[in-house]
Order: sequence, then structure tokens, then C-alpha cells
Amino acid sequence: MSLPTGVERRTVDDRERLVTRGEPVYGEPTVGEWRVWDAGRSKLGAMLSIGVETGLDGGETVLYLGAASGTTVSHVADFCGPTYAVEFAPRPARDLVGVASSRENLFPLLKDARRPETYAHVVERDLGVIVQDVATRGQADVALRNRRFLRDDGRLLLAVKARSEDVTAAPADVFDRVREQLAEGYEILETRRLDRYHADHLAVVARPR
Repeated sequence: MSLPTGVERRTVDDRERLVTRGEPVYGEPTVGEWRVWDAGRSKLGAMLSIGVETGLDGGETVLYLGAASGTTVSHVADFCGPTYAVEFAPRPARDLVGVASSRENLFPLLKDARRPETYAHVVERDLGVIVQDVATRGQADVALRNRRFLRDDGRLLLAVKARSEDVTAAPADVFDRVREQLAEGYEILETRRLDRYHADHLAVVARPR
């Protein structure tokens, strides 16, 4: 699997790690201008580490849902174009604003990903990528509601958290239900479990129908 332009593999502390070029954010190791992308703290980093075909080339305009304090979205902004980062909780959103101060292409939005109409006037249409990492019930519904922003050949990169969806159900059953729901608006291209880095998580790559 080829990595997006701007993402490389480097040997750090005797291990091969993903790296991007940018200002450090969360105490990650650095190699010159390059910073380690910790797959154990990033679902998208985990997807790339295990070889999921994300379709990312580098330079895309991105809508990131569930940006939290900016760990993963900071790496995305290192190698992508304009990156709209949606976060609902005020405390991590404040940290996100600090991360954006050194990245001119990163735009924090204190909004609810379940209500895309509240940021539709800000976010561009015909985006190349939506990255979704939202810990809530109705993760497929969030993806379907935000589908409006993707161009026809765009990609949804979704990390499904089974325990956020239904803490009582078997993760495999949760993943089956989410795939079923997503099929209402997306063609699913690939799914992979992320258990090597994140227990009870499923990576989904999809494109709009």
C-alpha cells in the first residue's frame, strides 16, 4: 500500500513508524522536522499502519468529524489541504484552537457532527475526504448526514467504536449493523478490524452512492 504524499515510514527507536512533517502536538518523538504519528493514539494512523487502502493521496480538502484536542487531525493537516475540524466538546476544542495556531490550513469548528446544517455555510462542498472518529451512538447516521459534503469519488474514512454504539452487544454484531446502515448512502470498499491498536474498532472505507 502506498502512503499519501507527505506521510513516510522512518525507523524511530528501532521501530518502523509513520511520520509527518509539522510542529509537535502531543509529546510525540521527532526526527528532524518529522514527527511520529502514533498509531496507538490515532485510528487513521492505525488504518495506514496496517495497510488499509484509504485512497488518500495528500493535498485533499478534508472534513474531520470528532477532532477532539487535535492529535490525529494535526497529522492530517500536515499532509492535506484545507482541513475542517469539527469538535463538540468545548475543552478539547480549546486545545484544538492551539494546535491550529501553527497550521494555517486547519480550521477548528465548535460544532456537533450530528448537525451538519450548523456548519454547512463554512465547509466546502465536493470534498475529497471525510474522516470520522466520533464516540457516539448512531455513527452510521453521522456519516450519512455528512455525506452531502463529499464529491462523487470522495472517500469516507470511518472508525466505528463498538462500545460507543452499544456496550451490551458483541462488536461483530455492531459492525454488521453499521455496515447495513451505511449502505443506504455509501458503497463500502473495505473494512478492517483495528484490534492491533484499538480494541473493538472497525475501519471502514466507503464512497458515496
